[in-house]
Amino acid sequence: MRAELTRLGVEELKDATEVDTFFENAAEGTSVLVINSVCGCAAANARPAVAMVRQLPVQPDRWGTVFAGQDLEATAQARMHLMGVPPSSPFMAVFKDGDPVFVLERRHIEGRSAAAIATDLGKAVQKFAGDGASAGDGVESPEVEVRAPEGLPSTFRSIL
Repeated sequence: MRAELTRLGVEELKDATEVDTFFENAAEGTSVLVINSVCGCAAANARPAVAMVRQLPVQPDRWGTVFAGQDLEATAQARMHLMGVPPSSPFMAVFKDGDPVFVLERRHIEGRSAAAIATDLGKAVQKFAGDGASAGDGVESPEVEVRAPEGLPSTFRSIL
């Protein structure tokens, strides 16, 4: 599970010090943080989406990952850089000059294909790393239709 990302060149951040160093280096340029997870949607969709984006010609300056549920200190420290964004895993965020500019929360990952997730993440990387867009007002997320599974009320919503 960890190796699926590290073999792609994503830096594994296992403690708070490593997370702080990652974000100190992220003060300039574009970075992507992946909060990895043992769940099925991480295995089937999130990690394969990262692999697809890693093949694109435009890349951020750095990639990092923490493992939710295993590296608790690192995950908590990473989430300190995402104030106002509800914690979830799996999760991906694009940072521009140290500020989060795009997020894919679990609700944007769960039930979607790896290709759809890669398209969203790839567009954000292209926008902020390739096109040189600066951080605007707030954090962007993709528009994703939320449908309740059959037999559940329309007010049902998966874990955020």
